[in-house]
Amino acid sequence: MVCLYLVIWAFKIEMMNFQKSVLLSSLLIVALCCNNTSTNNSVVSTAVDNSFPAITEASAKLPLESIKLPKGFSISIFAEVEDARSMALSPGGTLFVGNRGEDKVYAVKDTDGDFKADKKWVIASGLNMPNGVAFRDGDLYVAEVNQIHKFSDIESKLAAPGKSTIIYDKFPTEKHHGWKYISFGPDGKLYVPVGAPCNICESKDPVFASITRMNTDGAGVEVYASGVRNTVGFTWHPETKNIWFTDNGRDMMGDDTPPCELNTATKAGQHFGYPYCHGGTIKDPEFGNKRACSEFVQPAQNLGAHVAPLGLKFYTASMFPAEYKNQIILAEHGSWNRSKKSGYKLSLVKVGKSNSASSYTTFASGWLDEATQKVWGRPVDVLLLPDGSMLVSDDYAGVIYRISYKG
Repeated sequence: MVCLYLVIWAFKIEMMNFQKSVLLSSLLIVALCCNNTSTNNSVVSTAVDNSFPAITEASAKLPLESIKLPKGFSISIFAEVEDARSMALSPGGTLFVGNRGEDKVYAVKDTDGDFKADKKWVIASGLNMPNGVAFRDGDLYVAEVNQIHKFSDIESKLAAPGKSTIIYDKFPTEKHHGWKYISFGPDGKLYVPVGAPCNICESKDPVFASITRMNTDGAGVEVYASGVRNTVGFTWHPETKNIWFTDNGRDMMGDDTPPCELNTATKAGQHFGYPYCHGGTIKDPEFGNKRACSEFVQPAQNLGAHVAPLGLKFYTASMFPAEYKNQIILAEHGSWNRSKKSGYKLSLVKVGKSNSASSYTTFASGWLDEATQKVWGRPVDVLLLPDGSMLVSDDYAGVIYRISYKG
């Protein structure tokens, strides 16, 4: 509309016989206005299916050679997606990707089977931290801070998704820890976390610092787990079907305290300690005297302090060596206020038949230069492809990686 007004203005100037220099200046303003776009995502696609190229020359400059992986593994670029956060894969091979710092939801697809995405679509824009995406029975579910959208039969409408249906809009509107990871559990319900609206506080509303779940139509909302400060990733054990989730530890207690956590819930109604107890044994300096740590479910594994663990998956495929089968690979987004940065890597957590972990080691690193403390990437979410390779989203580098194994 602004461009149209400027065109009319320039035309009037010409009709009034103003000096040619003024006319040229006006037309120059029009040209700059109508062509001022910061990324391809704001340009109207010229493709018949409204898609954009999923990979350009931009990602070729990323120093993938600096990523350290176990012997036999390799990493490559699968797609370029601005602010790539949570991921969901359809049985048809369409990968849906949410945003947190931006306002869009994307779909990307590898149409020729070379394990590099070819096409990218903007499914929705103008949303409020649409971090969470989930796919179920042909429909795409998207989580904003306070509501859940459903895009029905989405894969038949990638070029023109149309309006979504809001299935639930009563989550809190607080943005502090308000972005959401969502996923469907083995019970068919949609699990949706609600983070604490603070660094450390006691909330009167029990929905804060929880994991909720609901039916696919948004009905039957209930709190499944409490005392969860801020989880931005969960998955289910392939055999026990218990939920496993990461939790980001509180800040302002020092560089090394408290740890972030990997937890598992064996039933509904369990409490995991926040804001009273951290890491299973550390009493909070403000709220710790109100309840004992022994009242709460202990972490399955304490993680590094401030590493910001996000997405995770049990490796259930067969491409990787047998030692990885049914073990957890999780993304550590990295610290934001630690004097020496921590995280910025993928970790491997080995899990036995019990509800505890037996080891916690680094699987992939190199996004952080330990010597210079410079960062060029931040892993967010992990997801398995049907061939057994693994996708990793990175909101800082704006890409999705593919990690594969050849031995």
